[in-house]
Amino acid sequence: MAKQKTIKVVQIASPIGRQGYQKKCLVGLGLNKINRVKILPFNASIFGMVKKVKHLVKYEIQE
Repeated sequence: MAKQKTIKVVQIASPIGRQGYQKKCLVGLGLNKINRVKILPFNASIFGMVKKVKHLVKYEIQE
């Protein structure tokens, strides 16, 4: 059975003063405070949300 790719996302900045869709993307990723870490399945929808807030998070794709 093939291993599922995952993406590790760490929030590094606050959404205060940002546009509303950026905060919604963080909440959708399960992040709401600085230094929170989530490991999520890697797919197009998750990666699209990460790209929208790439200035607020660090990410690493894992196999």
